[in-house]
Amino acid sequence: MSKNNDISRRDFLKKVGVGSAAVAGLSFAACQSSDKNESESNMPIPKGKMDYRVNPTSGDRVSLLGYGCMRWPTLPDTNGVIDQETVNRLVDFAIEHGVNYFDTSPAYCRGKSEESTGIALARHPRDKYFIATKLSNFSPDTWSHEASVEMYHNSLRYLQTDHIDYMLLHCIGQGATDKDGRRLDGMEALHARFIDNGMIDYFMQEREAGRIRNLGFSYHGDIKVYDYLLSQHDKYKWDFVQIQLNYVDWKHAHELNSSNTNADYLYAELEKRGIPAVIMEPLLGGRLAKLPSYTARLLKQERPEKSIASWAFRFAGTLPNVLTVLSGMTYMEHLKDNLHQYCPFEPCSDKEIDLLHKIGDAYLRNDFVPCTACQYCMPCPHGIDIPGIFAHYNKCINEGNYDVNPQSEEYARARRAYLVGYDRSVPKLRQADHCIGCGKCVSHCPQTIDIPAELHRIDRYVETLRQNP
Repeated sequence: MSKNNDISRRDFLKKVGVGSAAVAGLSFAACQSSDKNESESNMPIPKGKMDYRVNPTSGDRVSLLGYGCMRWPTLPDTNGVIDQETVNRLVDFAIEHGVNYFDTSPAYCRGKSEESTGIALARHPRDKYFIATKLSNFSPDTWSHEASVEMYHNSLRYLQTDHIDYMLLHCIGQGATDKDGRRLDGMEALHARFIDNGMIDYFMQEREAGRIRNLGFSYHGDIKVYDYLLSQHDKYKWDFVQIQLNYVDWKHAHELNSSNTNADYLYAELEKRGIPAVIMEPLLGGRLAKLPSYTARLLKQERPEKSIASWAFRFAGTLPNVLTVLSGMTYMEHLKDNLHQYCPFEPCSDKEIDLLHKIGDAYLRNDFVPCTACQYCMPCPHGIDIPGIFAHYNKCINEGNYDVNPQSEEYARARRAYLVGYDRSVPKLRQADHCIGCGKCVSHCPQTIDIPAELHRIDRYVETLRQNP
């Protein structure tokens, strides 16, 4: 390991108060924790033990674990065709164990999530689940009242339902580009997408008619838009709001990405108004499921039977004003692990929350790209696998295989791990060196990442590695 990495670990251990005896027992290998979670994964998941929260507006009893339908499994070698049989099995298992909140969007899975989710859910009685979807009118071609209403009616059709339980204005606070190529800030985009076209008023009428049961919005970006919509709560009567929240973003969202707002503020503003919070990105795009070994070991010492990911889900669920915590569970192992955390649910203790906040403080030393793999930037017109490139980059930072001093004994291993893993996870024709900087992806990113700049930075790093064996 490099000298800088050693100093970072010592600083971290000092921060969390680990004594010298504990330090002697820690393994400081660069690789991340494998997190096998053997003791809990082999245990049966009890039925009838799901924790539920009551929405004070509608009285809905909502499962604390919500199913995010952004990352449905796909069939191999099909360019993203959803594996419907596997989706059906996942939905059946989730409902069997008490999950009743399913969150989708016209934008998810390249426009196919609602249809797939509707097929799976329609096989169950309608009163067994709540459907959440969104008005994802990102393109200026869909900003007119007629086009937005058509998108809403398509959602009803694809989801095979006559009503939406939880309807969201999607990605408020995020800027947009109009038909003339003019860049709109968050407030201008709010007016163009939802206010000037009469869509909020229309949705309020639909709520009055019962075709929408709860109306809310999901927040990304400009805090002025968030504060404005909450200031209009007496007018709009928001039934819920969806925010990004995890133990890193709680105090450090703005430090990780200057366009984001710390989750403690977002949550507090909802709590004081009595508006339930729906939580997205509890794992920060999956990054909190795999921590560096020196931090993962601390969590394992506290609860050896628990997965690393479980801590993030328990943190989010501990907050009393949280209605449900969304997880995009692609695989059965993810679903089972999350069910273990909520069937039944055990809140984090004050000691555990303090430990997680300290781990969140230490997390800032890593230069991650704040990508959550939402896929909104895809498909790239030039075929670049943007989320795959960022995922590999972040993975290598987490594993200690990035920016290692060329004079270090670890350099050859780290260099090989980065380059070999890059070629295996991202086909050469889809790598960062093919980005021409067109910028078409930028306006679609809810994290407001300067995607071309990050791709070019990563490409420069890759070229440095290739030229310096």
